[in-house]
Amino acid sequence: MATDPPKRRPTINDVADAAGVSRGTVSRVLNGGHWVSPDAHAAVTAAIKKTGYRINAAARSLATNRAHSIAFLLTEPHDLLFEDPNFSILMRGAADALAERDVSLVLIMAAAEDEQRRALDFIAAGSVDGVLLVSSHSGGQAFVSAINKLGLPAVACGIPLGFERRMGYVTADDEHGARTMVEYLHDKGRRVVATIAGPQDTSGGQLRLAGYRAALGDDVDESLIVEGDYGRASGAAAMRALLERRPDVDAVFAANDRMAAAAIAVIEESGRRVPEDIAVAGFDDSPAAVQSSPTITTMRQPFGRISREMVRMLLEQIEGGDFAAITVPTELVPRESA
Repeated sequence: MATDPPKRRPTINDVADAAGVSRGTVSRVLNGGHWVSPDAHAAVTAAIKKTGYRINAAARSLATNRAHSIAFLLTEPHDLLFEDPNFSILMRGAADALAERDVSLVLIMAAAEDEQRRALDFIAAGSVDGVLLVSSHSGGQAFVSAINKLGLPAVACGIPLGFERRMGYVTADDEHGARTMVEYLHDKGRRVVATIAGPQDTSGGQLRLAGYRAALGDDVDESLIVEGDYGRASGAAAMRALLERRPDVDAVFAANDRMAAAAIAVIEESGRRVPEDIAVAGFDDSPAAVQSSPTITTMRQPFGRISREMVRMLLEQIEGGDFAAITVPTELVPRESA
């Protein structure tokens, strides 16, 4: 019984023939589109779809000395990737921005010491062209230093403490955002404004507390400041401590929405009402802010823009550009809790 011969895999020459251009023009389109006219680029793109051509990733890497992939390096415990939606939002935004450049995103979890060792081995082996570093704690400076010494392009989400002048980063204006929120609470007539601060080994935690202090000036009362770790349990514990030591509190600014949601639950358990008795405000404008009841007044971080800027800056470094730092503005989002 006769069988049809296997279908031949389309080649770059097939694409060139279909597009009516040279093989070199197709190659330039596949490697970034430099020095190609818009008409030729459109013709090649259409020919790729028509022929079903697929890039040979291994050959492409050998020819360009590039891995055509980027590491999304998360230095937090694994469960936080699913518990804290901010991380998944950033990762999705980065993946979408890279997909537009035909570059893959590789997730690397590196909270524990052995994970960090394996991550460094993977990165040093040339498996990725650059690193998007997410959630850098000051206690992890040795790991950040090791990444920096590799000489591989890297951009951090948030200020990489201790490496501000050695690594590019994109950050929200945490201090101004926090100050604006506390001033908003004052404008609403609240006079005893407490804060559940973020972890002080992160730039976000430090700067949001600095913004709180700046808004209050000489009226800062240390008994109204309790530190959390951005998790719900720490937010609840902090709120209980505040109610015990300062029952006269009439507003709370939490350094993120998850701690704010936990604070609301504790306040209501105590028989008080939000916002009638105690106003509550958060930071991030994460899904937790709209899933809470009441919904949470918060300071929006533009996560989509942050992830796009991180990708843009990293790709520019990979192409030989210098590292840079960008601070993007935050936006106050009033809702039911304050």
